[in-house]
Amino acid sequence: MDGPGAAGLPPYVAFIQPVTAERLGKSWREGCPVGPDQLRLINLSVLGFDGKVYRGELIVNAAVATEVARTFADLYFDRFPIQRMETVEKFDADDDKSMAANNTSAFNCRPITGGTAWSNHSYGRAIDINTVQNPYISGSGAVYPPNGAPYVDRTRTDPGLIHAGDHTVQAFASRGWEWGGYWDSPIDYQHFEKP
Repeated sequence: MDGPGAAGLPPYVAFIQPVTAERLGKSWREGCPVGPDQLRLINLSVLGFDGKVYRGELIVNAAVATEVARTFADLYFDRFPIQRMETVEKFDADDDKSMAANNTSAFNCRPITGGTAWSNHSYGRAIDINTVQNPYISGSGAVYPPNGAPYVDRTRTDPGLIHAGDHTVQAFASRGWEWGGYWDSPIDYQHFEKP
């Protein structure tokens, strides 16, 4: 999948391919709600915080891979920057480490934060974007990652922030995805999911 260059950007390119249990590393194990055969690796163009284009990688459910690639094309041409996009096994599948590194990621077989039910990340149907600029705020007010605390102030307009009704939210919503920034408790500004 590719698209024409816009506003001086190189063409957007996304490759979708199968993924193996070996490639998933610690992010997958026997007993997870989806198998590697139901997941896809997307290698895609991303505009960095430095204004340069680089290659990012996301693992998502095969059923949503094409729409995710198209959604990130919308973000790319809208010049929405993403600091880092690596698959979570590079962080030993540790969500806290991935968030602290401001990593945009999707699949990770894990329970919901503070619970025992499977997270939508376990199905490859959730994506966390620029986790420092878009922190998770628990019902008790704890901020994750802790280095995201300055960004609880949503009047900020730093690059990479997601705001209600903005182009990023619209790009996902137009494809049936929901944003955790609209939740009451917890509030999850980084989180998009397709139920």
